[in-house]
Amino acid sequence: MNKKLNDYQFIDGSRLTSVIEALIFASEEPISADKIRDIIVEQEEQIEINEETVQDFIDKLNERYDEMGLSFRIQPLAGGYTFATQPKFHYWLSVFQHQNAYRKLSQSAIETLAIIAYRQPITKPEVDQIRGVDSGYVIRQLMEKALIEVSGRSDSPGKPLLYRTTRHFLRHFGLNSVNELPKPREIEEILKDDDMAEHRQLLLERQMMMELEDEIKEEEVTTDEEPDEDKASGDEESSGSEEE
Repeated sequence: MNKKLNDYQFIDGSRLTSVIEALIFASEEPISADKIRDIIVEQEEQIEINEETVQDFIDKLNERYDEMGLSFRIQPLAGGYTFATQPKFHYWLSVFQHQNAYRKLSQSAIETLAIIAYRQPITKPEVDQIRGVDSGYVIRQLMEKALIEVSGRSDSPGKPLLYRTTRHFLRHFGLNSVNELPKPREIEEILKDDDMAEHRQLLLERQMMMELEDEIKEEEVTTDEEPDEDKASGDEESSGSEEE
């Protein structure tokens, strides 16, 4: 990094770079640059620092980690910054620490989560209509896993609850925002890479989400078309589920 940064030294001898590093390390949730700035300026008003400066210091820290060959770095996640191990070490971590429970999602859970992720905010009746079955149990599971949350109520009759994904959802799928949800073509290319074998389960979950989104779009396109017998039968079953 060519930019010259004023690494302010505090009375106790600690440097501004180290303070930013400590705040990110100690935070249980990804901490935003704005929050880091507020904490520092609140204690040391004479320090001139903004969100861009915080990013510059984080870049400086990551350069230091790379030069030292360390296994971790600071990365943006869910609108903030957090420490994460380098991708090349993920295999060794998976050997030591098996996939946690949050990654063990059933197909129905992934299907429901995909609908919510790409259609949020969305109501349970809308999810039920797309899936053709009652999704109440799965939605409760996703809420227990902190992957979705209630975001308000719809203006439709009965004012049903609206659901959206959470910041934990972003961390679970390694995203900084929902705009980073992968495209099908990107996933197919990664899945062909043998070096990415340890990530395939997570990528397959993402692929299922994308495939389901494509099915939803196709369903919208054919909504006004005359259904065949199989579709008509399926619609009748779906309608019966909604009435219940």
